[in-house]
Amino acid sequence: MNLVCTTALALTVFTATAFAQDAPHYPNRPIRLIVPFAPGGGLDISARLIGHKLTEKWGQNVVVDSRPGAATIVGTEIASKAAPDGHTVLMITTTFAINPGLYAKLPYDPGKDFVPVTQLNSQPNVVVVAPNFAGKSVKDLIAAAKAKPGELTFASPGAGSAPHLAAEMFQRAAGVSLIHVPYKGIPAAVTDVIGGRITMLFTTTISAAPHIKSGKLRAVAITSAKRQPSMPDLPTVGETLPGYRAEAFQGMLVPAGVAVAVVNKLSVEVARIVKLADVAQRFELDGAEGVGSSPAEFAAFLQAEMQKWRKVIGEAGIKAEP
Repeated sequence: MNLVCTTALALTVFTATAFAQDAPHYPNRPIRLIVPFAPGGGLDISARLIGHKLTEKWGQNVVVDSRPGAATIVGTEIASKAAPDGHTVLMITTTFAINPGLYAKLPYDPGKDFVPVTQLNSQPNVVVVAPNFAGKSVKDLIAAAKAKPGELTFASPGAGSAPHLAAEMFQRAAGVSLIHVPYKGIPAAVTDVIGGRITMLFTTTISAAPHIKSGKLRAVAITSAKRQPSMPDLPTVGETLPGYRAEAFQGMLVPAGVAVAVVNKLSVEVARIVKLADVAQRFELDGAEGVGSSPAEFAAFLQAEMQKWRKVIGEAGIKAEP
């Protein structure tokens, strides 16, 4: 779970991919996609969509196995102990990169027990405020926070969640002090921002878009590295705070020990799938953009994400919720 482990993950995959060859006999039986969340969520939808495409291509059934619990730790541990033959694949989100910094001990090593396959997509957060809030830009938010230190509030769906960490990183980049108000999920948080009881919220575009369109929320900025085609007039946080970037993601891993050729074959096929028009459209509905990276690229990305969130968690003194 430390820097050495994540570096080893990146180097191992890079070296392995360099010598990858075709795997003509893979898959030779059904593939299990472990989703460490309850059915019906965004990762579950992605798993079923990609699984259907894999079945069409390879003629083998792809079974989605939902294993929710303990902030994805339950399903991730199950996947870490699966046979390393490529027929068990773990679906992950940003939580996989956050947990090593949030928990002192995990029942798996994210750097040693898994091999990255590909990043499926990237999903930015949008910073929203109530329409009656005086500030209309990131500069306005920072000015208001500095004028009233410790008075402005931000909501999140829980301590250690991706939106919480995005806001914590914003505070440190801007040099301001905000009050964190955790909720049990996004809907209640959105309601209180609309009602003016909470100053701001970092949340997914899909959860905010209907309220932005109706005028109940005002979008201030987006947390991606570049502006989004769906909201071209909305500036990024990084345009005011250079280097700021906080995007959620979905990806695929397999247990360590899977043959290089199998990892490569799976990666190439899934990368092709995420670029298909209907899959890209499905991602777009969730405010996400398809990626389809190589194993080496995804390994480097995961390493950077783990380091980034570990730093934010440590500096903010964030503890996992019991």
